[in-house]
Amino acid sequence: MGAGADPTRGAVSSHRRRRFDVRVVPHRRRSPLRPRDWRMRTKLATVLVVPSVAFLVLAGVQTRSLVGQTTVLSDFAEQVGIGRQITAAVHRIQQERDRSAGELAELRRAAGAADRDAAITALEPLQAATDQAVADLRRAAQPLADADASWRVAYSEVLEAYDQIVYIRPAVPPAVLSSDTILGTYHRAVGALLDLLAEPTPGQDRPALSDAVLRYVQLARVKELTSRIRAELYAAARAGRYGPEDQIVLSDLRAQQLTALGAFRVAATTDQIRRYDEMSVDAAFTAAARLEEQSLPTGGAAPAVLPAAQWWAASEERQELLRQAEAGVLDDAVRQADGAAAGQLRTTLLVVGGIVAVLLVAVLISLLVGRSVARSIRVLRGQALRIAQVELPDALDRLRTVTGGVPHIEVAPAVVRSLDEIGELAEAFVAVHRSAVSVAVEQAMMRRNVNAMFVNLARRSQVLVERQLELLDDLEREEGDPIQLENLFKLDHLAARMRRNDESLLVLAGTESTRRWPRPVGLGAVLLAAAAEIEQYQRVRHESVAELHVVGHAVGELVHLLAELLENATAFSRPDTTVSVTARAERAGAVVEITDRGLGMSPGALAEANGVLATPPAADVATVERMGLFVVSHLASRLGVRVRLHGGQDGLVAVIRLPGALLAPAPTGQIEPAATARMLTAGIAGIAGTAGAVDRPVAGRRPAGVPRQTRRTPVRAEDVLAPAAAPSGGGWWSRHGSPAPAVTGPVAPPPTPVTGGVNARGLPVRVPMAQLAAVTGSAPHPPAPAAYEPDPEAVGGMLSRLYNGVRRAEAEDTTEIPVPPTGGAGEGGRRQ
Repeated sequence: MGAGADPTRGAVSSHRRRRFDVRVVPHRRRSPLRPRDWRMRTKLATVLVVPSVAFLVLAGVQTRSLVGQTTVLSDFAEQVGIGRQITAAVHRIQQERDRSAGELAELRRAAGAADRDAAITALEPLQAATDQAVADLRRAAQPLADADASWRVAYSEVLEAYDQIVYIRPAVPPAVLSSDTILGTYHRAVGALLDLLAEPTPGQDRPALSDAVLRYVQLARVKELTSRIRAELYAAARAGRYGPEDQIVLSDLRAQQLTALGAFRVAATTDQIRRYDEMSVDAAFTAAARLEEQSLPTGGAAPAVLPAAQWWAASEERQELLRQAEAGVLDDAVRQADGAAAGQLRTTLLVVGGIVAVLLVAVLISLLVGRSVARSIRVLRGQALRIAQVELPDALDRLRTVTGGVPHIEVAPAVVRSLDEIGELAEAFVAVHRSAVSVAVEQAMMRRNVNAMFVNLARRSQVLVERQLELLDDLEREEGDPIQLENLFKLDHLAARMRRNDESLLVLAGTESTRRWPRPVGLGAVLLAAAAEIEQYQRVRHESVAELHVVGHAVGELVHLLAELLENATAFSRPDTTVSVTARAERAGAVVEITDRGLGMSPGALAEANGVLATPPAADVATVERMGLFVVSHLASRLGVRVRLHGGQDGLVAVIRLPGALLAPAPTGQIEPAATARMLTAGIAGIAGTAGAVDRPVAGRRPAGVPRQTRRTPVRAEDVLAPAAAPSGGGWWSRHGSPAPAVTGPVAPPPTPVTGGVNARGLPVRVPMAQLAAVTGSAPHPPAPAAYEPDPEAVGGMLSRLYNGVRRAEAEDTTEIPVPPTGGAGEGGRRQ
């Protein structure tokens, strides 16, 4: 058996996978920094996320602006709304201040204990009302603790000024402090409250709201100036005279009052001016105005001192009217501020809602489109991988291993049915798939035709070889010249090898062998028949063979398999060595070992050859050039036999494991042939025991002690396996029927031929002219023929030949040739 790797045999193709592998190895390393290397899902996510984030940023900026404006207007509305509590506190402080001014004047004029008690009694209700108003202001200002800094500063000034009022109240009854000091404290508190009232600011883009604040602030200043005028006149009325600077103060206050009133009328709305005009013509308002006119100096007369009680009552009614007018203007501002804040909040909510809705719709549409694209790509990728890794390889395998007509391969339609570019790509891929299947079908048809040609040529060649063997049989029987007989024997072996080559062509084409055996045959006879199929059969030694039998239908192909292995063993080993064959039973099967002493094989070549034996390759040019392992692997696959090569000390060991299904019990009748000139029986069987290692024959060297003219008796598989009961030479190996009977004549050879013993191989040695006396002597008369009775064995053989002829005719006419799988390989580095 030879050595060396077969360079023509490629690795098993990667698509021969039975599991769907969705992984695709990229041709280069994927880099996350290259967008073109990103997965499609990542690209779609990027296309979706980047615009969404940009939109969210812009929407966030806009929303923040709107939320800021809403917050400003909301704080503005709350600050304007707290103006009610501020104006109430101002009104109460004005009442307390104006009354305190009159009581101070009275105390300084009388300075009696009774007057102090009366002053305390008169001031206590006003002070309590002031405290209550300030307490209400504190409660209303609690939600504005987080308002803007300017408002908080103004509010803190109000509280400080009120604390000064509380601190200075005990100084009023004793009148220990000047009126200016006491009244100045009240003036600062009222001024702080008016500043807090004017603090709300809606922003520069809201002039209408700013004007609303200005209107009620100006009216509050008008009311404050009117209150201070009342305090001055009430103090003069309680004192009974005007002070040296009272007229100057009154003139200044009246001027400021007119200015503030003008500013109010400029900023006020038409309705507010109308309401103020209606208030100014009210009886209580005009009564107070007439009393106040009496305090004005006219000509050279001194201003009159007004009655204290009457003036207080009239001025109190006028202040109440001004307070009502102030409350009306303030309510207008509060409604306007609340409306603006609510409108801004509504606008903000609408804008935010619109942004969210637009974003959701955009994201939803993007998700739907992206999902559709991703799903189409994912489905297309799955179909492409499924076609590339499963469907197309399976279709190719079906077309390679077809045993009948070429099947119709269904090409699945495109899984993406859209009309976009992805759908067009899917249709194009299906078209490529269909074209690949069409090309594979055409190749299968071509292989089928080639196989049919192989079968026809092999059948024709088999017919000619069989006829040649029959002719050689006749020539050998009639030839007496030893040299010519030896040449005929050589032709006999060459014809047997040609027949085996024809059968190898049938295996190459995927057709079963036509050689059949109807009954079980001994394993030893099978091994002998395999040895008879090769040229150097003399070198084969059957060391030990178990008494086993092989089922008849597998005999022909098993002989072919063993003959190929024996041919390799003898061809790739030295001519002066022998090839040993052993057979033993193992469990339910049998093991046959063929050991040679040849070149051996490298580990890589040995593994490659065992791979070919385990997986039968497809027929290709390399297979035709080196057909040994191809035939062995396919025959082993058909029979279920396991063949494996192992490295020995000086060569290779081929281990053939026969399954139990190929073994059969020994037949009841005798099927082994008797010892004749054309069979290997006792002589071969006795080699193992009689021939030693020294006297074994080798090719090209004549055994010692054997005459030169002696010739070997040629043997063939049909001779070894021919049943003894068969009356004719026609068996599973022959195309003809019963041969003609032996040449009849008056002379018959003796029943026991004269031989010169046996040679080293155990074959009989013919003695020239030893039979001449028997031939030239008088021949005995043959006995009368007995009545003809059909032999059951002969009838069975005839029917078997008829059946085999029918099968051969069908095989010759068939047009359906199976093709083995791909992956062609040679014979592990050996050439046949």
